Amino acid sequence: MEENTITAPVETAVETEEGKKSKAAPRKKTKKSVRQVSHGRCYVQATYNNTIVTLTDPNGNVLAWSSAGKVGFSGPKKSTPYAASMIIKDVCEKVKDTGLKDVNVFVKGIGSGRESAVRALNANGINVLTIKDVTPIPHNGCRPPKPRRV
Repeated sequence: MEENTITAPVETAVETEEGKKSKAAPRKKTKKSVRQVSHGRCYVQATYNNTIVTLTDPNGNVLAWSSAGKVGFSGPKKSTPYAASMIIKDVCEKVKDTGLKDVNVFVKGIGSGRESAVRALNANGINVLTIKDVTPIPHNGCRPPKPRRV
């Protein structure tokens, strides 16, 4: 008749320089120190298809970012004003422990989430100091396509 055998968990061993085997110690994660930033910048890129928000410190180092797809919107819902307000809410939660209070807002693009993103920043407890439109405007741009022959 067969006997049921119970196997013990196998311990991992690491060879040291002398050739002796020793148990591998679990590595402890070091807690990352969060730098305190009271003033920053907010970049809002609002296109017809998506809205992306990035919060940075005055030097341009990214503190947090979010987009409509990351929050959970898909398809045509990504470029709505409601999606923009949810993106701002997500970014503000990420940046809460840095102590960010005041931001200068730089808006780029022509999507529908432009204005609601700025309003949502104010509603989530971040003071908006300035709003600047940095949408690229072509100065006569590239050459248009040649006329279509039918």
